[in-house]
Amino acid sequence: MQHTISDSDSRFEIGALQAVLESGEADTARATLQGMHPAEIANVLEGIPERRRLIVWQLLDDALAGDVLIELNDESRDTLVQKLGSDDLLQAIQHLEVDDIADVLQGLPEAALPEVLAGMDKQNRQRLESVLSWPEDTAGGLMDLDVVTVRADVTLDVVLRYLRLKGEIPRHTDRLIVVDRFDHYLGVLPIRRLLSNDSDKRVSDVMRLDVEPIPVETDQHEVIRQFEERDLVSAAVVDRERRLLGRITIDDVVDAMRDEADQQMYSLAGVSTEEDLFGSVINASRRRAVWLGINLLTALLAAWVIGRFDVALDEIVALAILNPVVASMGGIAGSQTLTLVIRGQALGQLSSHNLRWLLAKEVWVGLLNGTLWASIFAVITYLWFDDLQLGLIIGAALVINMTAATAAGVAVPTLLRRFGVDPALAGSVVLTTVTDVVGFASFLGLASAVLLR
Repeated sequence: MQHTISDSDSRFEIGALQAVLESGEADTARATLQGMHPAEIANVLEGIPERRRLIVWQLLDDALAGDVLIELNDESRDTLVQKLGSDDLLQAIQHLEVDDIADVLQGLPEAALPEVLAGMDKQNRQRLESVLSWPEDTAGGLMDLDVVTVRADVTLDVVLRYLRLKGEIPRHTDRLIVVDRFDHYLGVLPIRRLLSNDSDKRVSDVMRLDVEPIPVETDQHEVIRQFEERDLVSAAVVDRERRLLGRITIDDVVDAMRDEADQQMYSLAGVSTEEDLFGSVINASRRRAVWLGINLLTALLAAWVIGRFDVALDEIVALAILNPVVASMGGIAGSQTLTLVIRGQALGQLSSHNLRWLLAKEVWVGLLNGTLWASIFAVITYLWFDDLQLGLIIGAALVINMTAATAAGVAVPTLLRRFGVDPALAGSVVLTTVTDVVGFASFLGLASAVLLR
């Protein structure tokens, strides 16, 4: 599970460690690292160039190194893991839980994976292969195999004695999972019921039958939604025959939630969620080049629209001055709607039943805001250029573009999702194209029709 530290702490640790590394005092650096939380060390590693990361890594104890790997973002971890030998990697991950080991090994090249698996004991290898067989963004990829199960026909006293004998239970265990002799899921026994009921009662008397497990193929987003809506700390994961496979705990769900939030934020700028701040120049350039190229094409389309009105622009200089205002206001209005719609999609609040109502509502919002700001800017334009017709034209263009922008803010993410494209990734690019084209065309078209008669 990833840990958050303050910006001031991270800046201090990075600066202090950089100074120690430059001084060549390995013992001082090792002592500094040992006093830091794994998340703080991970933050330091992400804040230094790649060539120095192995130097820092070699100063870590094996028990600490595995925890640091888990805290790194995906790209930084994968880059580091691929540079480690299989023996060093095995030493680092041997203390980790199976689901955490799976996260680490997913960054290995396929050719190197069998060598690492061969170095593990049979039980852990089988458990790990079970987790790796499921996609990372499903319930199977999130689940932990460390589960405490009980039978329905035993007494609570037997369960308590079993737990004492076991000596330790997995983290975030708020309930025991009740199964039959074939490991089919039956229900859960909350810890609070176990402790608050008479010990001579049977598990079947106090267990909960209304808690549904999560199918192993369930999408990560749906897992997050269920944890949020049902206030879960842990949940059982089952196959199609309801046979218990593992469980998902709140710490993994919180990490998944943060990853989804980061993905949406970075996608709006066409940047990879896990781009390494100090990673490869080639990799960063390749990722960003795609969306820069797409943006260039959309910009050329907007430029072509402007070019269709070159006569009007040559004769009336004010049009070139005011042109960006129409596109900018439309862009902001559309972005507001786009953000709300993408969030509604993420929360599962939008469907074919309420989409038409939302579209109508947003169009009215765009029309009202467009009318308000069009009136204000029309007056400004009249006072600025002493031209009433120009003020009315730009006011009309603002109303048209802001209304179209809010409609596009609903339509664009809906259509993109229908065609299997991530609205967070492509929505802003498409929306900008729409608002630019509609804004330029409406303003310059109206100006050409009215002022150049």
